[in-house]
Amino acid sequence: MQDFPSDRDALQALLDFHVEAGVDLALDETPHNRFAEPKATSPARASEPKPEPPRAPAPTRTLPKMAAASPEDVATMARELARDAQSLEELEAILAGFDGCALKFSAKNLAFADGNPQGRVMLVGEAPGADEDRIGKPFMGRSGQLLDRMLSAVGLDRSQVYVANIVPWRPPGNRTPTPQEIAICKPFIARQIELAGPEFLLCLGGPAAQNLLSIKDGILRTRGRWFTYKTEDEREIRALPTLHPAYLLRQPLQKRLGWRDFTALRRALDGKE
Repeated sequence: MQDFPSDRDALQALLDFHVEAGVDLALDETPHNRFAEPKATSPARASEPKPEPPRAPAPTRTLPKMAAASPEDVATMARELARDAQSLEELEAILAGFDGCALKFSAKNLAFADGNPQGRVMLVGEAPGADEDRIGKPFMGRSGQLLDRMLSAVGLDRSQVYVANIVPWRPPGNRTPTPQEIAICKPFIARQIELAGPEFLLCLGGPAAQNLLSIKDGILRTRGRWFTYKTEDEREIRALPTLHPAYLLRQPLQKRLGWRDFTALRRALDGKE
């Protein structure tokens, strides 16, 4: 029999592991195949009450016709819809009504953004997790708490920065978004960055840096180096890749690298870098 941890910290770590793995709730102590056909019952006797007629099954949520289109057509439609948005509010409404990404139908909420869109800094991660999906805002769980502490260490908070993700819907089980899902959602985050118009862009993690800055190297090779992000209207934004807070929770010794990156951001904000 497996020995479970006895101290409170270890138990909390075990619970956190299951949450990050996508276990949102427990239905029963034993597994059940809830999709199996019910067992046939013997015919009712004459003395037994007549069973009620079966109820009509509840309507299921199905993917719309857009999901049957090719990924290239869906990505083209996403670019057109994103381009039409003239404000962040319009963009959020368009995303809420967009049915081209299947992740929408497994997620609870759209996690569009948090913070101040007028801030000088915009931070972009990869995708929401369980807490973000439940609340409907990015970086709300343990990684969000660490991000808040990192911002506070350099004199910033969410009233001064704008926070988003490349993919605004949680992938099932916190899995990595597929290249197809990223390609469909990428026009929306590109338009979101363009409409927010930050002075500095902080790419949290390798997927954000690679997809926004078109670089192939891993995050440990690119973090701490300044790049240039170009919007569709040819505006240039200084961009800095750094380690994702979720990675730092798993590798706490690497927090020193995150500290270096955030202090580099602070120096840039102060005009010293």
